[in-house]
Amino acid sequence: MWRRLIYHPEVNYALRQTLVLCLPVAIGWLCGDLQKGLLFSLVPACCNISGLDTPHKRFFKRLIVGGSLFATSSLLMQILTLHGIPLPAILFAMTMLLGVLGEISPLHGRLLSGSLIAAIFTLSLTGKLPIWAPPLLYIGGTLWYGLFNAFWFWLWEEQPMRETLSLIYRELADYCDKKYSLLTQLTDPEKALPPLLARQQKVVDLINTCYQQMHMLAANRDNSHKRLTRAFQVALDLQEHISVSLHQPEEVQKLVEKSHAEAVIRWNARVISARLRVLADDILYHRLPDRFEMDKPLQALEKIARQHPDNPVGNFCFYHFSRIGRVLRTQRPLYRRDLMADRQRRLPLLPALRSYLSLKSAALRTAARFAVMLMFGSTLALFFDIPKPYWILMTIMFVSQNGYSATRVRIQHRALGTLAGLIVAAATLRFAVPESVVLLIMLAITLGGYLIIRKFYGWAMVGFTVTTVWTLQLLSLNGSAFLLPRLMDTLMGCLIAFAGMVWLWPQWQSGLLRQNAHDALETYQDALRQLLGPEQSPQKLAWQRMRVNQAHNALFNSLNQAMQEPGFNSRYLDDMKLWVTHSQFIVEHINAITSLAREHTMLTPALAERYLQSLEIGLQRCQQRLEYDGPGSDSNVLEEPEDLNEGPVTIVERHAKRILDHLRVMHTISSLAWQQRPHHGQWLVRRLRNK
Repeated sequence: MWRRLIYHPEVNYALRQTLVLCLPVAIGWLCGDLQKGLLFSLVPACCNISGLDTPHKRFFKRLIVGGSLFATSSLLMQILTLHGIPLPAILFAMTMLLGVLGEISPLHGRLLSGSLIAAIFTLSLTGKLPIWAPPLLYIGGTLWYGLFNAFWFWLWEEQPMRETLSLIYRELADYCDKKYSLLTQLTDPEKALPPLLARQQKVVDLINTCYQQMHMLAANRDNSHKRLTRAFQVALDLQEHISVSLHQPEEVQKLVEKSHAEAVIRWNARVISARLRVLADDILYHRLPDRFEMDKPLQALEKIARQHPDNPVGNFCFYHFSRIGRVLRTQRPLYRRDLMADRQRRLPLLPALRSYLSLKSAALRTAARFAVMLMFGSTLALFFDIPKPYWILMTIMFVSQNGYSATRVRIQHRALGTLAGLIVAAATLRFAVPESVVLLIMLAITLGGYLIIRKFYGWAMVGFTVTTVWTLQLLSLNGSAFLLPRLMDTLMGCLIAFAGMVWLWPQWQSGLLRQNAHDALETYQDALRQLLGPEQSPQKLAWQRMRVNQAHNALFNSLNQAMQEPGFNSRYLDDMKLWVTHSQFIVEHINAITSLAREHTMLTPALAERYLQSLEIGLQRCQQRLEYDGPGSDSNVLEEPEDLNEGPVTIVERHAKRILDHLRVMHTISSLAWQQRPHHGQWLVRRLRNK
């Protein structure tokens, strides 16, 4: 029970965040200087948003860089303010200068938000502390934060990676259950496939996260991570064999009508999913797995395959289930992969600066968006004569997310949570409660808030708003005077962030669908060249297969987010859902061919070359269709693939032919979809005219 409690992801995270915040407060209270303890505990907010608690092989180097940026931003804010430079100009210049961090790497890009929050929070301390005190506070707070997290990660060794691996196994179990519960319902892919695509998306997202964690920790060179590295290799094998599909619903129906295959296949799937859930708990709670056997379900499936040799479904399921069973029994991967192939992009400062100065730079657009929002927020504060508008500016930073949908949801939760929290705080301020009791209640609220913040951000904001008001009450004894101004500041900050996400260089996912689709087709082409080419290295094939899954996942994520964006063309996105469905079919065929390529000869060189040429023609036709908006006859398309129906058809040929069929359908869909794609600028103009 103790092990399950302490290693639970939410409990472990909540304990870490609560202790790093509350220990300085407790020390300050015991030493008779509660004010400094409360101020010291505010620094971790900058560290959290900057990702300084991310385990990394350069953990302390990132802490030094982060603490230096926080202190420098704080010092510059004070010096420039004392020299009479307007706050909007300070925030604009500082944001544009720090924006280059996003060009160095995504992890460095998170330092932009933390540094800006440090500068903004300094506004509340100006005039109350000496000029050297806030920078020293940030340096000391970052040092404390880093040392505490280093100790925590040493104490709970490998826990972040264990949490990700546990989630991968659990999602694979859910995916296996869902897939084979729909065994006889795949005749209508438009209804049956979306739930499977959503679960497949979660699995690939978690695999990407685990790749990044292994890169940041250099886990392939660390002997202490060997067991987790092997568990990740096993997860990749499982994902490969669970995600493949035969896509012959007629043959499935025939086999189900002639035998009890449906019950046997689902029996195998249930055994596998149950074992995956056990392994997920074993990884998370540091337990050694017990023995596993699934001989009886596999024997029943093999018997059905022998009784119906003309039906490919039985042999297909037995082949993949037997491989899954072997992996689960031995807890060893079928073959070794290069897990460090997914190396994160990291540019040195000067090349990053040159790339940042390009108008095509995503980091430049992000920095410019923040700069304009903060400049507008501070200008609005000057107009309403708000001397220290730090709450407005911090709200803008906290609710601004990468996409429209995420920002909209965060704004709703933040605004409603703040409103409810202020109402609760206003009621509690009326009671005369001893300071020690207040601190204990704040401790309990903080722990509870961090327990639910990942899943219920709005409810967590209620508790954090109460603790913030009580912190202000303990610091200045006038917390009630902050209630209404804080509510107005929060609403203003949320409105500015929403307007900035909509109007300031928005990154509409519906506008990125074309590029993501083009990139996915390019990745499919690279994979097929390796699969049907002369050189078939298992390591290269494995990494290319993951690139295919990642490219399709990026396309699927764009489609899901585009469905929630304002003013989208519903017909266009309905067509795109069908296009993405056929893209998923191609991904699963590539998964199947990849597993076949390691175990027997694929095709004769001449036949493989002919199929590769036809597949490349089909892919290039789809790519050209993405680039031209006119009628299909006006675009420069290639010839139809030649007919390859000669002689007996092997399993690999069957997969290749189906890929060609999907490409023909995708080309037809593209001819209709791209001509009616949405233009958000036109939508905004129409909406403003209507109002």
